[in-house]
Amino acid sequence: MGRSKLAKFEVIAERENVIQAGDELYEQIAGRWGELQFENNNPIVLEIGCGRGEYTVGMGRMFPDKNFIGTDIKGARIWKGSTMAMEEELDNVAFLRTFIEQIEAHFAAGEVDEIWITFPDPRPRDRDIKRRLTAPRFLDMYRRILKPGGIVHLKTDNLGLYEYTLEVLSERSQEIKNLMHTADLYASELQEHTMGIYTTYEKRYLAEGISIKYLQFSFQD
Repeated sequence: MGRSKLAKFEVIAERENVIQAGDELYEQIAGRWGELQFENNNPIVLEIGCGRGEYTVGMGRMFPDKNFIGTDIKGARIWKGSTMAMEEELDNVAFLRTFIEQIEAHFAAGEVDEIWITFPDPRPRDRDIKRRLTAPRFLDMYRRILKPGGIVHLKTDNLGLYEYTLEVLSERSQEIKNLMHTADLYASELQEHTMGIYTTYEKRYLAEGISIKYLQFSFQD
């Protein structure tokens, strides 16, 4: 491991806007994000696999009356997002370093108002289907931590992941409502739902002529 990464790990270990294993709040935060981290009762928006935190921070800038949490296992990436949030004094932005598979250990049932999944690893190999972040087991997790009517968003450049997700949602159609989707976000009326926030990867894909796929849905109450 390079010295740069080690240095970043040491930095985020001391940051109040990052919660990770070893922190006191790591085991206590479920159901108490508003109380222990943000000190308010504002709605909570969660970004799954946040990477550098560009979407989490971008939403935090736009909506000071909501709380935003980016979650990822990569400490060097979280360092970037947490640095941006600190430099801009965004007290409504925090980061959770953990595996997505463990997300329910850190959120109580119905604690989250909205979930964003932005440009996740598409896991194209058949043997990795269960690891896709829109696979049924992950959808079950999201449903449990979301409030009734909470929205799930997916942005991806990958047509295979987009079509796979639509197939999964179709198979669970009795559980899903308000599904909206497009295979070309910026040629559709749905782009207003993504608030004009672009990640570094998204800009690269667009420059290469790759269309951005987007969908959103809620679970039946």
